[in-house]
Amino acid sequence: MGVSFRVIDRLRRRGNDCVHLRDEGLQRMPNGGIFRKAVAENRIIITLDLDFGEIAAMAGGETASVVLFRFLLRKRP
Repeated sequence: MGVSFRVIDRLRRRGNDCVHLRDEGLQRMPNGGIFRKAVAENRIIITLDLDFGEIAAMAGGETASVVLFRFLLRKRP
């Protein structure tokens, strides 16, 4: 979610089986649906969206790993 195609392309070039939601026309899918899709397909969610940590914590037995990217912006001197 919100991850650049460049990241997905790099992961694919390294032999990883990656799917971007836009590949399947699902970029507007609600977060809960994305989580359920990841569980059903045994995938890891790579996201910038903080909501997925809470969704994973409240999933009640359904499991999908979530990798959350956070970027720190540094001010230039």
